[in-house]
Amino acid sequence: MAKTNDLGMESGFQLPFERSILGLQRKIAELEADQAESGRDLTPEIRQLRSQYVSVLRKTYQGLSAWETVQVARHPARPLARDYIERIVKNFVELHGDRRFADDRAIVCGLGRIGSEKVALIAQHKGRETKEKIACNFGCAHPEGYRKALRVMELAEKFHLPVVTLIDTPGAYPGVGSEERGVAEAIARNLLEMSRLKTPIVCVVIGEGGSGGALGIGVGDRIAMLEYAYYSVISPEGCAAILWRTGEKASEAAEALKITSRDLKALDIIDDIVPEPLGGAHRNPVEAANNLERHIVRTLRELSRVPIANLLKHRYERWRRMGKVIHLELQAGAAKM
Repeated sequence: MAKTNDLGMESGFQLPFERSILGLQRKIAELEADQAESGRDLTPEIRQLRSQYVSVLRKTYQGLSAWETVQVARHPARPLARDYIERIVKNFVELHGDRRFADDRAIVCGLGRIGSEKVALIAQHKGRETKEKIACNFGCAHPEGYRKALRVMELAEKFHLPVVTLIDTPGAYPGVGSEERGVAEAIARNLLEMSRLKTPIVCVVIGEGGSGGALGIGVGDRIAMLEYAYYSVISPEGCAAILWRTGEKASEAAEALKITSRDLKALDIIDDIVPEPLGGAHRNPVEAANNLERHIVRTLRELSRVPIANLLKHRYERWRRMGKVIHLELQAGAAKM
């Protein structure tokens, strides 16, 4: 995990919309240093500033725009898949390779226990440090990653284990080798097999949910998102480049895409929103992991009571009815044209 200060922020990094929060943090740190050096009792002033800090932080994060949510989802101190695995998965045994080409480090697969539930876990991992990021392709999986995931899913089905997936990727790896080895076919195969896998599947978007790269491990009985994650058919920058031929319109694209957890819950794309600590998961990774664990355990227990035949039927129906169509009334002038 990235190092954070006592107010939960990674030193040396600040989101653009958090300038007022940073100012309060600095004032609190200065008063605490002054109190330690001089011996003066500045507790009332520090308490007042901390109360103001919490108030500003809450107000800021309650009113995040879609683009600001994307920035939070990409925060360099945000917990990654392996951080959650270390905190909530007991006795984790990682499984490697697709038995066809290689072991893709962008996708982590294994067996373990979450709470009291034995699970097969599949997660996308971006990497924390530069060397690890390069090894993980920044969370962009090759076809062998998706084939490794499918191998573990089939293993879970064989041994009657539920599948839990943690989604965090900008998208599948778009390189020549990835295309030559059939990344589109690998994702399509996973969509097909997950739709009829005879075991419960719980999917959670923990950071970025980008396009087919996310869908490759994203077909499940229940789909949830962490509060400040995003889930989209294309990145805001990519959408802006297509529509306006400039990435500078990314904020407008993010609003139009409806990619936040609140938007997607309203549109019936996801089933649940997992709350994050005040100010985002990067400020309190322990609380974020606890919230995620509670959601997964509760959901698995609910699904375990459903017969497999009914589970598959409900899964099919859930994906057939996914989303909402909004009919807009044509203006009188436009209707006459």
